[in-house]
Amino acid sequence: MERKPGLFFSGRFCLEFDSEGKHSHPMSTSHEAPSAQPSYLGPFITVTALYFIFGFITNLNMALVPHLRSIFSLPYVLAMLAESAFFLAYFVFSTPTARLIESIGYKRTMVVSLFIQVVGCLLFVPAARLVSFPLFLVAVFVVGAGVTALQTSANPYVAILGPERSAPARLTLAQALNSLGGSIAPLIAGAYILTDPSKMATPAAIANTVRGPYLAIAGGLLILGFAVMFMHLPAVQQTQAFRPAREGDPILSRSIWSYRHTVLGAVGIFLYVGVEVGLASIAVNYFHQQGVPSEHTASFLVSLYWFGALIGRLLGSWLLTRFQSGRLLGLFGILGTGMVLVSMFTTGHIAIGSLVLCGFFNSIMFPNIFALGIVGLGPLTSKGSGLIMTAVVGGAVIPPLIGWVADHGGIQHSFVIPAFCYLFIAWYGLIGSRPRRTISG
Repeated sequence: MERKPGLFFSGRFCLEFDSEGKHSHPMSTSHEAPSAQPSYLGPFITVTALYFIFGFITNLNMALVPHLRSIFSLPYVLAMLAESAFFLAYFVFSTPTARLIESIGYKRTMVVSLFIQVVGCLLFVPAARLVSFPLFLVAVFVVGAGVTALQTSANPYVAILGPERSAPARLTLAQALNSLGGSIAPLIAGAYILTDPSKMATPAAIANTVRGPYLAIAGGLLILGFAVMFMHLPAVQQTQAFRPAREGDPILSRSIWSYRHTVLGAVGIFLYVGVEVGLASIAVNYFHQQGVPSEHTASFLVSLYWFGALIGRLLGSWLLTRFQSGRLLGLFGILGTGMVLVSMFTTGHIAIGSLVLCGFFNSIMFPNIFALGIVGLGPLTSKGSGLIMTAVVGGAVIPPLIGWVADHGGIQHSFVIPAFCYLFIAWYGLIGSRPRRTISG
């Protein structure tokens, strides 16, 4: 099958690729650009805007951990069930979403995912009215189902908007919008959701603070869903490596589990999401232990944690044009380990600052693990994406484990779990991500 010329948006300018996939010249100086080829810049901007949405909603749900502790007087391990409910949806819905993509396409799957999130946000209203912990968890789970479908469709779509070798840079740039949404969410939570329990008369009054923000989010998601429905998002066919195989092709019968780098990438995503979510979820309480006096200040520091991820992804999208993605991932994994160990063995401003800096070193991990995990999969890319996104269930497993250790030995002792997670990610970037088998072998 002959590879056709295509366009790729690098984050700085559009580049044209010839029939062998080699860089020929910048579009800004081209006089003979083929007019028949579609530009991916518009679709790239449209889809990356959705990254803001699931970054915002994911991190807003993380703010529910201290909120639920206040309402129901829960220990850390039970409050962390809010994270478990959200990320359990990835385990349940990632593989079905991959099949849904094959049936109705990327765009329609994105629209469906937004409407599912609307339903989940609306469920927070009866959960707050009834002050029901199980109903809160159901609402979080439904929102997580929508975010799962959105991520499972958006990540491979961004990855295939151009050459495979530059997929890490595109995903890292797109994930910067995720971090922007994640940086704003703690500020919204601090202003409208998190409250001083001593200033609220009853648990019902505390629970009621979630209704307004989630109703507003539901309205915004509904409008966005209809907007995406009428947008033009083309089917990507320019890159041979990502073309779907024909029905009956024996390639499609291969087990995705036979691709070692993909399976190890799923493990890496499992640990990465677990450590990122676990640290963010316990951060407010940890900052209080380190002398931060108010909920608003603690929420602001959590916002800085996510803002560090935004800066890291913007910087990382540039670094990935100059450095091999696996090596950069390994370096950030080693530095993340160092930061969490510093926070583990210090107190006060140093302990707080080193934990906040973990957000920066988290920045490039997801897009790089994801992109490295689907290298060489060709028509099995949707299966690889489904497996890797299923591993996001790490966000349901690692945070309660951190919470259990925090309940029994203190928050700082629980940081041994994030240290282990970062070390594995560093190993994957440097060694484990090297494919032993691709679609042609």
